[in-house]
Amino acid sequence: MRVLGIETSCDETGVAVYDSAAGLMAHAVYSQIAIHAQYGGVVPELASRDHVRKTLPLIREVMDTAGLTAGTIDGVAYTAGPGLIGALLVGSALGRSLAWAWGVPAIGVHHMEGHLLAPLLEDPAPPFPFVALLVSGGHTQLVDVEGVGRYRILGESLDDAAGEAFDKTAKSLDLPYPGGPELARLAERGDPRRFRFPRPMTDRPGLDFSFSGLKTFALNTLRTTLPDAADPAQTRADIARAFEEAVVETLVIKCRRALQATGRQRLILAGGVSANRRLRERMNAAIAAVGGETFYPRPALCTDNGAMIAYAGWQRLRAGQHEPLCFAPRARWAMESLPALAPRTVVDN
Repeated sequence: MRVLGIETSCDETGVAVYDSAAGLMAHAVYSQIAIHAQYGGVVPELASRDHVRKTLPLIREVMDTAGLTAGTIDGVAYTAGPGLIGALLVGSALGRSLAWAWGVPAIGVHHMEGHLLAPLLEDPAPPFPFVALLVSGGHTQLVDVEGVGRYRILGESLDDAAGEAFDKTAKSLDLPYPGGPELARLAERGDPRRFRFPRPMTDRPGLDFSFSGLKTFALNTLRTTLPDAADPAQTRADIARAFEEAVVETLVIKCRRALQATGRQRLILAGGVSANRRLRERMNAAIAAVGGETFYPRPALCTDNGAMIAYAGWQRLRAGQHEPLCFAPRARWAMESLPALAPRTVVDN
């Protein structure tokens, strides 16, 4: 079965083709960073308009790269939510229309389920069950995963997601958009001994997260130390390092607790923040120390992409699920509400 995947939930246009026999045949991502950089963040209307401009040419590019024609596609998957409603409408309308024109089934995919299943595109792929940490600009969640659609939320952010806190702290440090990767680069030059930031919600039981206070702590530290700093550039780097260390250690502590609470031995990390080098190093060491295994998608599949949508769509299309001609993208969509697939229909790539 060969599935075309379309991702347009926010500020990246992603398209890919996944084949059940050949694996990922081709994928491409167009980023809107240059469009939104001058505003310091995503402008939803501009994002929607750029998806209109780029999605169809990107589909043509991916199909040409894979050497495919319309008659060789067996299904179409598109991101139906959560995300920016205007951006979701673009991919949903185009994906559903192509499926109708080609006479193949279509499926609306949950954006975070796409991220959660992205590590299954790798070799080796983690077998079910496992615990998943979904960590991105809009979400920070710990999920107990028994199979596709068989999800139990263990904990989530009560305010800012980790990626959102990265971006807002980067903005306070006068770093360019997108701020998260820029903060991580600045942190490489920071002295880890100069500042120690709090590890939020690690001094109490539970698996929820809260990064809003940490973001404020970083801003207050910047305001009180920068005016009298002998080396302002180094001070900014030290604050970036302290902030990154606090986020990373908080995520590590919560993941170890989640494995202990569920009795699982496998942890997967997915979402944009999972590409952070320091997070991967610390998580690998911490999980290995308790006898567990850690899995990630390749960096190119950590951020929003069409490959994860094509793969998640394939899992559901091959199980007989599909969408009617009407479609309903959703800005908010609880992942626990997704229908579960029977264990016999859940397979690796």
